[in-house]
Amino acid sequence: MNNDKFLGHNGFLWFTGVVEDRNDPQYAGRVRVRALGHHTANKTILPTSDLPWAHTMLPATAAGISGLGQSATGLVEGSWVLGYFRDGNDRQEPIVLGTLPGYPAELAQSGGFYDPAAIYPKYKDEPDTNRLAVNNEDKEHLSLTLRKATRITGISTADFDAFTNADGSAVAGSDSDTFDQPTIPYNASYPKNNVYESESGHIREYDDTPGSERIHERHRTGTSYEIDASGNKVEIIKGESYRLLSNKEQVQISGQSDISIDGRHKLFINKLGVTDNHYDIQVGKGASINIQVDSGDVNIHTIQGKINMNAGGDYNLKVGGNYTVEVAGNTLETIEGTKTSNTTGAVIHRGSTIDLNP
Repeated sequence: MNNDKFLGHNGFLWFTGVVEDRNDPQYAGRVRVRALGHHTANKTILPTSDLPWAHTMLPATAAGISGLGQSATGLVEGSWVLGYFRDGNDRQEPIVLGTLPGYPAELAQSGGFYDPAAIYPKYKDEPDTNRLAVNNEDKEHLSLTLRKATRITGISTADFDAFTNADGSAVAGSDSDTFDQPTIPYNASYPKNNVYESESGHIREYDDTPGSERIHERHRTGTSYEIDASGNKVEIIKGESYRLLSNKEQVQISGQSDISIDGRHKLFINKLGVTDNHYDIQVGKGASINIQVDSGDVNIHTIQGKINMNAGGDYNLKVGGNYTVEVAGNTLETIEGTKTSNTTGAVIHRGSTIDLNP
């Protein structure tokens, strides 16, 4: 049977038009398009609801089946598109091949060939290209303006106030200082910055501007990460952060590290009670550990086990108030040198027996 009227052999009837509806009841990514020349702009004669559903063509890198690859969604009402009718002159089976960004001279209006909700286009007298890709200082992207305005500076680090030790020697401690969130490294040059932005404001940038290469990904709330041209990475989390590891983690920091916490900080080691899961802190040669409590107590409590302290040099203790020791068992002091006690008040010893020269 000879039949030369089949898809691919029945002529190529193409169109340009405007998306007016994307709420596909079949969730297949279809859109309703009003095609120039093929459809009237009069929505009383041809309402949006009577336009045929158009399938959207995905790139070859998307599987297009079983939810794999890129989603078929993405077009919005008001998008200009190019396509063809796979059923030829019947014009009831349109296929959208791609979008046609332009330079809007007006915002959405009533009638056909416009976004019915009057949301898009958002701007007129400027290209549809994302502002982050264009980098026009007179029309700066709102997210960039907010990033510059909310940059955090002057974050305090730990400040150890004691200047002398209990023996009168100087404290070897780090100087107090502050640190800043690095300046925003955005310096895009058209057409080097590849930008994706979603409707709600999620942003992804792959910027290939020479000397200012960046990767930036941002949630609409401002939670983001950015890698600058030098490989430095800045993470900003506007809400809470959770990281749940099922196995081990090892971290090496070749430079310095500062942590400033406004709230509490709790650390639980060996939660499962496994033998030999120890908590070790080692400080290399030439450095000290300094602990300061501005207003509060230092409490060390063992439920079971000893407290052992070995001083390789002197052991110095300076108490600003009373010094109380309560021992449930015996007290043993072994002193290889001399012992000197200087007391400005009374000295009282009580015991069942007191032997000064046993």
